[in-house]
Amino acid sequence: MFEIGYGGDGTIAFSGRLDAAQCARAQAFVDAADAYVAFDFSQLEYISSAGLGVLLKTHKRLLAAGGRLRLVGVNRHIYDILRFSGFDQVFLVERAAG
Repeated sequence: MFEIGYGGDGTIAFSGRLDAAQCARAQAFVDAADAYVAFDFSQLEYISSAGLGVLLKTHKRLLAAGGRLRLVGVNRHIYDILRFSGFDQVFLVERAAG
């Protein structure tokens, strides 16, 4: 199951599995958001290559506006996916404590 919504501190919070079946929903939510500071991945269990595409598209839009995508609460599994894909060098990544 996948959920996306606003977190308490201006973040967009993701939970569950961000796979190809959920990417259109996630992209539409992110594109419609007025402003955000970061994506909270503390409850995200999985991200597919299609999910990485959502991040990359959002990041490119932020770069054009002078910003940069920040991912917070990234667990070890998601961090490994980001690292193996080289995306840990593209986005600002803050790993989850512990």
